[in-house]
Amino acid sequence: MTAKTGTAPFSAFEWMLSLRYLRARRKEGFISVIAGFSFLGIMLGVATLIIVMAVMNGFRKELLSKILGLNGHILVQPIEAPLTDFAAVAEKIMGIPGVILAVPLVEGQALASSPFHAGGVLVRGVREEDLKRMPSISPNIRFGTLDGFNEGQGLVIGKRLADSLSVRAGDQMTLVAPRGSVTALGTTPRIKAYKVAAIFEIGMSEYDNVFVFMPMGEAQAYFNRQDDVSAIEVYTDNPDQVDRYRLLVNERAGRPIFLVDWRQRNATFFNALQVERNVMFLILTLIVLVAALNIVSGLIMLVKDKGHDIAILRTMGATRGSIMRVFLITGSSIGMVGTLFGFGLGLAVVLNVEEIRGFISWLTATELFSPELYYLSRLPADMDIRETGAVVGMALILSFLATVYPAWRAARLDPVEALRYE
Repeated sequence: MTAKTGTAPFSAFEWMLSLRYLRARRKEGFISVIAGFSFLGIMLGVATLIIVMAVMNGFRKELLSKILGLNGHILVQPIEAPLTDFAAVAEKIMGIPGVILAVPLVEGQALASSPFHAGGVLVRGVREEDLKRMPSISPNIRFGTLDGFNEGQGLVIGKRLADSLSVRAGDQMTLVAPRGSVTALGTTPRIKAYKVAAIFEIGMSEYDNVFVFMPMGEAQAYFNRQDDVSAIEVYTDNPDQVDRYRLLVNERAGRPIFLVDWRQRNATFFNALQVERNVMFLILTLIVLVAALNIVSGLIMLVKDKGHDIAILRTMGATRGSIMRVFLITGSSIGMVGTLFGFGLGLAVVLNVEEIRGFISWLTATELFSPELYYLSRLPADMDIRETGAVVGMALILSFLATVYPAWRAARLDPVEALRYE
């Protein structure tokens, strides 16, 4: 009967030897430096991937919530005949299960001006009850009130527009529409002064600087509408099921309509975000891949340096599997610890990203995240558990695969050849 030789897989001996090879020694100083850079590379690669993916997810989520909170999920436009029966159509659409709000609106462009500034705006005429129920407006009123909106001639404007015009709630501002009264000499611009009834702040600079809400009746008179509206905005409880709601709205409307959903209205914008997100993921994955290749080079050099030790271990009874596992543990330890540290660093940055942005802006005296360029007034971050798990799993797999070839070479080392040249 033949006695068993070698140690049990992943025994204490193999772990002890693997961890000993990770310690820095004078003779193996260069190898330890490579291992250190591999660790830093994996840590920074994993952290960067987690941070960038979280920020891009946050961008998409914030932009989607703000865009859909103001513009709705489905736009109902009239065809064949003006939408004079807007109240009845909106009531029918509101009867659809899952529809939160149907807002008839009059829409037109105008020039907003004050003694201090002027700029183009998008004017929307809506009813007071609809304005109060819009998810982006009523909860975000900063100054003034929406009460009595239908009875007066006051406007509700965004905070950035109010700041640029230097007006406050109760002040006067002027709207100039290119299509006004028709006279014998042609169409003259319509110029009218309005009081600012309320100021809202959504947090998306494009909307806070452009949108102006006007009472429905006043907007119909201002834009020469004959008791009709431009469209009806439909808000649902689930924008991802917009196809189902399109069919229901088309059936319930009871008149010829043309439907445009939020995906069509913002297709270019959100497709560009998705492409940018995928490209960033591929580019940043290269950081982890380069760090994994550093593990390969470091272990190959370690195997060459430890050839004499490996030969002695083999002559003492260590199996090829045992030698291979020693170097697998050595390389995988670098990848595993680097990944865990990278995950911790990424998590810490994501949880405090706005504070970090503010500190860097203060330190450099620059606007690090300009609302005019990025639409949002704060830096959002939303960490997805599955996506983060995929990043951590990818880093661990790459780190393990990087150790296979050097470990295999160590296991294939012939002890006779290794000792002959010592």
